[in-house]
Amino acid sequence: MAAMTSEPDSPSQSESPGSGGSESESPNSGGSEADPGNGAEGLPSELDPSSLDADYRFPDNSRRRVAGGLYVALGAAALGAAVVLDGSVLFNSGFVVGAVALILVGLYYIQAGWPLSVDESGALVAAAQAVGFPVGHASARLGWRGLRSRPTWRVLLYSNDYPPARRGIVLVDGVDGGIVAHFTEDNPEDWSESVAADAVEGEAAGDDGAEDDDGPSGRDPQDPQDPEGR
Repeated sequence: MAAMTSEPDSPSQSESPGSGGSESESPNSGGSEADPGNGAEGLPSELDPSSLDADYRFPDNSRRRVAGGLYVALGAAALGAAVVLDGSVLFNSGFVVGAVALILVGLYYIQAGWPLSVDESGALVAAAQAVGFPVGHASARLGWRGLRSRPTWRVLLYSNDYPPARRGIVLVDGVDGGIVAHFTEDNPEDWSESVAADAVEGEAAGDDGAEDDDGPSGRDPQDPQDPEGR
């Protein structure tokens, strides 16, 4: 009887430990894309401001005049149709009422189409000069005031300290840059939780930096008294 011998598997058929019998991919092989539903935070590409090549410009308020001109033109056309079709079965008093309404709305849009001569940067500069204290964080929001709907920047500012001791709000005219009104006060907001959180993050960052300097084991490799550093 011939003796039966077993030959070892060839290296091409052997499996590495923990491979589970399946092919493995390098983490950088690009075989799979990041799952957008894995909880990672981020903006969609169409909302990412870093992808814009040009500076962002706030829409000009004077574009209202375009719509106003169209309303006036449409109202005038309706009045002309009312004159031509007077006495016809296709005409009724609704033509005149609608034409007058369109013309009035169009005229209001035209007078409300103030040019936005002051952008948000100019509004922030004017507001910082008006409050009388060094400004740290600030934000500007465009609104409209009065019956004529004049554009006005509403600027909220905080003093340049942490936590901010002062805050204020300034209304800056969007047409000529004049200060409409301003108000300042001692900051009544409680920033204690934010200050404590920042302190904890600073301590953690300091500890991480110390570990990086001393090495993973916490011993200084340049220390001659350290046996592992020699």
